[in-house]
Amino acid sequence: MCLLFNSGGNAAQINYSLQEESKTGVTVGNIAKDLGIDPTSLENRNLRIVAGTKQELFRVNHEDGALFVNQRIDREELCAKTNPCLIHLKAVIENPLEMHQISVDIIDVNDNPPIFLDENYKLEILESAMTGARFQLETAHDPDIGSNDLQAYKLSQNHYFRLETEDMGDEGKIPVLILQKPLDREKSARHKLILTATDGGKPQKSAIVNITIVVSDVNDNTPICDKQKYTVKVKENAPEGTFLLRVNASDSDDGINGEIEYSLRNKFRNGASEVFDLDSLTGELKIKGGLNYEERQVYELKIVAADKGAVSLSTLCNVLVNVEDVNDNRPEIDVTSVSSHIPEDAPPGTVVALMGVTDLDSGMNGKIVCAMPKNIPFDLKPSPDGNFYSLVTKEHIDKESKSSYDITITAKDLGTPSLSSTRSIHVEVTDVNDNSPTFTQSPYTFYVVENNKPGIAVLSLSAADIDEGENARVSYSIDRQIIKGSDMTSFLNINSETGAIYALKSFDFETTKKFQFHVLATDSGSPSLSSNVTVNVFILDQNDNVPVILYPVSANGSAEGHLVTKVRAYDADIGYNGWLLFSLQEVSDHSPFSLDRYTGQIRTLRSFTETDEAQHKLLILVKDNGNVSLSATATVIVKVVEPKEVLFVISIIVLIVMQCSKSTDYSSKYLQETNYDGTLCHSIQYRSGDKRYMLVGPRMSIGSTIAPGSNRNTLVIPDRRRRDSGEVRYI
Repeated sequence: MCLLFNSGGNAAQINYSLQEESKTGVTVGNIAKDLGIDPTSLENRNLRIVAGTKQELFRVNHEDGALFVNQRIDREELCAKTNPCLIHLKAVIENPLEMHQISVDIIDVNDNPPIFLDENYKLEILESAMTGARFQLETAHDPDIGSNDLQAYKLSQNHYFRLETEDMGDEGKIPVLILQKPLDREKSARHKLILTATDGGKPQKSAIVNITIVVSDVNDNTPICDKQKYTVKVKENAPEGTFLLRVNASDSDDGINGEIEYSLRNKFRNGASEVFDLDSLTGELKIKGGLNYEERQVYELKIVAADKGAVSLSTLCNVLVNVEDVNDNRPEIDVTSVSSHIPEDAPPGTVVALMGVTDLDSGMNGKIVCAMPKNIPFDLKPSPDGNFYSLVTKEHIDKESKSSYDITITAKDLGTPSLSSTRSIHVEVTDVNDNSPTFTQSPYTFYVVENNKPGIAVLSLSAADIDEGENARVSYSIDRQIIKGSDMTSFLNINSETGAIYALKSFDFETTKKFQFHVLATDSGSPSLSSNVTVNVFILDQNDNVPVILYPVSANGSAEGHLVTKVRAYDADIGYNGWLLFSLQEVSDHSPFSLDRYTGQIRTLRSFTETDEAQHKLLILVKDNGNVSLSATATVIVKVVEPKEVLFVISIIVLIVMQCSKSTDYSSKYLQETNYDGTLCHSIQYRSGDKRYMLVGPRMSIGSTIAPGSNRNTLVIPDRRRRDSGEVRYI
């Protein structure tokens, strides 16, 4: 028979019944069918039976889910007189993990006949015994229960005795022999009787004891117990020698016929003689051996009170010892299933372990509550009867916060004082790819000196991923998308493992001052996660450019044929590396020219005289202010010419041709600068004594710089008009 109760959640209660002594292999019930499980899935779901501390009485067929008897089942051995006799099992199924409770009620069969202690029983009765005297006989014992238990006694046919049975309830039925006719020892000294004990089973079983009645003379009073039944309670942890009670019987005879001795009659399994000690003279009953409530709760003692007459008379005094439970057993935790690895993305409510809890004590001493630490993401869910617990996740788990848990389960009973036990469950949290790589900086800013060696790492960046394994292995790549018009990424390469970035060409500050690009960091998880960072690169200038003379321009590096002019120079570097200073080299104290060190302007310091040389050679040095200064030189030739028509015209033509036709690579490169003055030649005339002098050079005003952007070409025409003052005339 099967009864199925749904206890909520994924647990069910199945009740089966089975007769004891069923043959091995007999099917109790079909668990898979009763739970609604497809038999074809049993192989993958690993259906199994957990019996706890019980013997492996049952097994399950893994092909069809049938529960069958695995070995002999003796109800009397398992439960003694307890009714009902329930065997509790746990059915565990995986994928998903479930646990269901199974109770098997072992039904008693009449497999035990009543048993007498001895096959022969001797009873001595005084011939003076009065009609109606009662003599309690030895009782039979039947380990079966219910209707299969001892039901009645029957006495063989005789003329002197009849039989009555006293029903003592839970203590059973006691046969009492009643004298119905006076005894006469001279006629019959012995009487042979047969007492039959029968049970109510089908077929009925019985047992007999041969009773010999010895008729004795003189001692005609039987001891009488002062109580029909003695009852006492004792704690199971009572020490040896603990006094329980005193049995008192009296005998109205005199002398030795009235002296009483006491003795224990119980010799059954777990007999009283091993546990109790009885003083034969005083009737004091004490503890002899250890009591154990979990093994036996009640002792029914038969104490014989017998006098010392020649023909001893005796009676049986009934003593009932109730053993009381004390909290002497710790709860036991039986972990039936455990999942030691839980992914960190497991949803709340995921079952981690299933466990059963038991306590051999009874009452509040056997009530158990389980607890665990509160500051962890796990919880305990009890079954309706409180005998099973599920360890589940109560929230999402983050492996990066904590990678493993040692969960201590504490089972505590409700006894006083309380006893407890613990069980530790180790759970590893497995990683999932739930974290993107993170760069150590965002954005990155690097300063790289120009003229780097191609193929050498110029910068490096790093990203970390707090996941583990492949989920944390980071690879790097450059986003080749052109940023803000820059195509520098085509000249960059990155080590995908280290994040080192290599330049495939040298940087030139004069060409590119800064550029920007993006780097991607991608982990190796599935699916992979990535993040990007902006990298700003600023090129640092080196003093790698010498000053270039822009004006006056010459093909061979020197400027010739110019007078009163401005030297122009250019340095492609910046800052101090590009800050230029001008100076005259090898100049004499009487030189008629000066040079402004900041502007490069050449000026006359005085009027020319006839004693001055006709040609002046000026060496101009231009240098920058770098840590290692670089410089360039230019030579300026200044000629003083008398204004004769033929010589004048020839000089003008020659000078104009020299000035206006010279061209170098430097002029083509730098003449387009906005600070270059493109003015062509001009002349300045002044008088000194009887002679007129003329300086030929780029057009400018005396005492001023060349006007930027001027492009006027001027032809010098001699003025033959004489004037008294040395005036300067511009034509």
